[in-house]
This record gives sequence, structure tokens and C-alpha cells, in this order.
Amino acid sequence: MTTEPAAPTLTAVICAYTTDRWDDLGAAVASVRAQRTPPDEVLLVVDHCPELLRRAASLPGLRVLENRHRRGLSGARNTALAAAHGDVVAFLDDDAVAAPDWTARLLAGYADPSVLGVGGHVRPWWETGRPAWFPPEFDWVVGCSYTGLPDRPAEVRNFIGANMSFRRTPVLAAGGFDDGLGRVGERPLGCEETELCIRLTAGTPGAVLRHEPSAAVRHHVPGKRTTWSYFVARCYAEGRSKAGVARRSGTGPALASERRYLRRTVPAAVVRAVLHGRPRTAGALCAGVVTTLAGYTAGRLRRGPVPSGARRPGRPAPAPAPAPEGTTTGSRP
Repeated sequence: MTTEPAAPTLTAVICAYTTDRWDDLGAAVASVRAQRTPPDEVLLVVDHCPELLRRAASLPGLRVLENRHRRGLSGARNTALAAAHGDVVAFLDDDAVAAPDWTARLLAGYADPSVLGVGGHVRPWWETGRPAWFPPEFDWVVGCSYTGLPDRPAEVRNFIGANMSFRRTPVLAAGGFDDGLGRVGERPLGCEETELCIRLTAGTPGAVLRHEPSAAVRHHVPGKRTTWSYFVARCYAEGRSKAGVARRSGTGPALASERRYLRRTVPAAVVRAVLHGRPRTAGALCAGVVTTLAGYTAGRLRRGPVPSGARRPGRPAPAPAPAPEGTTTGSRP
């Protein structure tokens, strides 16, 4: 008689850095605690913001930790990885709200032992409405799923950081997130999850990262992120970030998905916009590509060694140092 393997335990993680998103943070925490399949624990990691750390002690049903590493989202995530007790660690942005079946949908993907990570769909919630010119193919600008991603379960190169999960042990063995990449406060850089995903699968033959669209979250997009200036700045920053990934992982892995996106997704979108009489959208598509390429070129022209704190391809860093247990607030969900 065979027995079914035990389902993996799950730690849900939210990282936050400012009191300005307090209402969003409360909604994110509430959505995790309301899951139909409750996580085994919930961690909130506060990134070098003493006021938020004090205020977060009032939130029930979670452990509150201070980022014990370099300031930034990567350091906060590494703090969570070191402190988590779950077999799987799921990350939700502090301005996102998870659907009630989010944890169940993520965990279902780990029935396959070759799956090292499962990520889901990130739907934008436009506080002031989607701008008429803003192309869905560029929803990655606001940290959301974009046209061109698979619309059914599929193997992918990397996840969107607002909604992703990993088996904890392989990620720790790979060295965690590279704190030389990624967002620090409002600085619109990123790609730390892309670099980790590339490094994780490169070091584990046969490993799979699974995109599961049914594991959905809603991501708050405030009005300040719907301006043309933000669009351009974020595209340029994405190019700079991709250059950083290419310096660490090589241009082949770092740009494989982007080449398909530029050859198929964007040209088709430009044609549709022109045929449907939307010249501003067509212009945004073209400007977005040009600006992103300019950022990438500027990043590649930078001289000098890989920045301090960065992981070089094939050389995983030591696992993050254990973080303190933190503050337990309320009861376990």
C-alpha cells in the first residue's frame, strides 16, 4: 500500500518599507489570513523603517521581522527565507491582495517534485483607471502580468515578484536573492527575482518553474504610476536592471524571454494599435522598447567589476544568516 506524500508546509511573506502604504499593507495581510487553505505561518519583514516596525506590532496573526541584511527588497526577502519554517515560501507584495484560493493554487503545483517554484497571475487594480494609451503588453511597468505571458499553466524562466513562491531549501542553497539587484525604496529597479530564477534552474538540472495563472493576486496601481514620466523612467530602469542580470548570468539566459517578446508580442501589438486607430498606444509601445534598450545599453557600458554583494554565475553565495525569531502578534492563522 502506497501513501501520498505529505503536502508541503507554507510560509507566506510580505515585505514592506514605508508607512505610506499602511492601508494596502493591512489589506494584504488580511487577504493572506483569509485564505481557504491557511498558510502555516505569516511573516512581515520591515525594511529599515523603525516607525513601520513599531506600528506593525499591532497587526494580528503574524511574525514581524526587521530586515537583517542590506537595505532593499532582496535583503528583506533573504531575511524571510532564513527565518521561515515552511517547506515553501510564498511572496506577496505589500500593495497586493491575494485571491482566497491563492495558497491552495500555489501549493498544488508542488505535487511534481521537479517543480522548484510556482508563480501566479498579477492583475492590476488601477486606482485612477487605466490610461487610454497604456499598452497591456507593458503592464510589467507597474509590476503586473502583461499580454504575452502564458494564459494557462506553463514552464517559465522567471516569475513576477508580486506573486511567486519557491521551495525554501533549494533557494537557500543557491544563495538567496542577490542584494546587488532590485528595488530599494522608490528606486524603480528590479530583476532580482529574474536573476534568482535563472541561477536556481541553472544549478538544478531538470528543475521546473511553473506559471499557474489561477493563483491570482490584485496589485494596487496608484495614480502616480500612470504618468508618462513614470512609464519612461520604469522602462529605462528595467533596461538597466536587465543589464545587471546579463552581467551575472550571461546574455543568453538573461534575454531569452525578451527576444521572443520583442520579435512577436510587441510588433503584433503595434499593428493592432495602428489598425484600431490608437496612435498613442502604438507610440507608447515603440517608445517603451527604445527606452528600455537605451537603459540596457547604458547598463552594459558600465565599467568595473560586478557590484559588491552580487553573485557571479556559478558561484552561489552562502545562505543568508539566520534572522531573529521576531515578534509574534496574535494567533497563528
